[in-house]
Amino acid sequence: MNTFDVVEICAGAGGQALGLEKAGFEHALAVELDNNACNTLRANRPSWKVVEGDVADQAVWRPSDYRGVSLLAGGVPCPPFSIAGKQLGASDERDLFAWAVTQVEVVQPRALLLENVRGLSMPRFAGYRQHVLDRLTELGYIAEWRLLHASDFGVPQLRPRFILVALKAEDAPYFHWPEPEAAPPTVGETLVDLMAAGGWRGAKKWAKKANKIAPTIVGGSKKHGGADLGPTRAKRAWAEIGVDALGVADAPPPAGTPADFMPKLTCDMVARIQGWSDAYPWEFTGRKTSRYRQIGNAFPPPVAHAVGAAIMRAFQHEGSPRELENTEHDPVYRALRSSESFVTPERLMKIARLENPAELERRIGLLSRDFDVEIQTDGTKTRYKLGDFKAFTGQENHERHNLFLQHRARIS
Repeated sequence: MNTFDVVEICAGAGGQALGLEKAGFEHALAVELDNNACNTLRANRPSWKVVEGDVADQAVWRPSDYRGVSLLAGGVPCPPFSIAGKQLGASDERDLFAWAVTQVEVVQPRALLLENVRGLSMPRFAGYRQHVLDRLTELGYIAEWRLLHASDFGVPQLRPRFILVALKAEDAPYFHWPEPEAAPPTVGETLVDLMAAGGWRGAKKWAKKANKIAPTIVGGSKKHGGADLGPTRAKRAWAEIGVDALGVADAPPPAGTPADFMPKLTCDMVARIQGWSDAYPWEFTGRKTSRYRQIGNAFPPPVAHAVGAAIMRAFQHEGSPRELENTEHDPVYRALRSSESFVTPERLMKIARLENPAELERRIGLLSRDFDVEIQTDGTKTRYKLGDFKAFTGQENHERHNLFLQHRARIS
């Protein structure tokens, strides 16, 4: 009987890990920076090899030791692409997406699975995405991006995640993105038993008001204070369904609490909203704020399960094969990348079917945030040439190393 092993990088506290396990993958290794998350992984799966440290440090683990693994997976840091942040992309010392793609050449997995925030799907990162697809093509993989919503897989919150799946040519035609399932339960339906666990008689009345799915749970980072449920807009959305989002409670409301009380969520409740349940049992270690961050930053297990199962079906060549090819995202990037010399704005606009020079300048500006773009000026004539990718891909002299060491205590 075949076994399918997975190396998981930036594993967090186990959301993706549990989902992949449910899909039939066996963990050969899980690598994670955060000590508390590592403790949670070890507490739940003592038999797994869990390594703590910077995933890009070969003193922590050697990717070449896992050559030929079935799946290389990970939820690399989100802040470089987050809409709520500065979207520094390749210039952010926390960016490990490009590095993870580079490891495909070393590890040669049968498939690659990476997930991140919705911000990576936006026009700001069109060139970055295209570079990733082109690199995977060079390595012999066929890759696709897809924006999946956790609420389509039974998880009672919005939580869009941008997923990259890449497979070798023999398996790729059999990969089909998972189809949405039945509508998820509401927050009230999901949490009414936990809200009533302390004897609060107002739990059922509260549950009727909490008749929507939740806004996206925000785990936050070590740069900020204690646990709460997100920025101002999210807090307003929580208030509309009867939840006080200014912090996380230690326990559910006790007996004698007024029926019209607006409760806070406990960590157990947040975990339930993230998709952990009797079907996906898991325990979190550490203090409350740490537990909340572990839960809030996770990939919901049911979504990881659905994607992992789709990859597993592709490995086993189930279903009908389909046309699958790397999608082109940015014609300006492709035109610059395919030319060894400088390219005129007129040619770029023709290739990209642009009519407004200002739009070309905007796109060049976005590209220059992730790539070195050389500009040649001759009188009134301007030409462009694409230079190096700025992202960290494993370079020993990359500034990422110094920045990482300076900010390590605040990276999560």
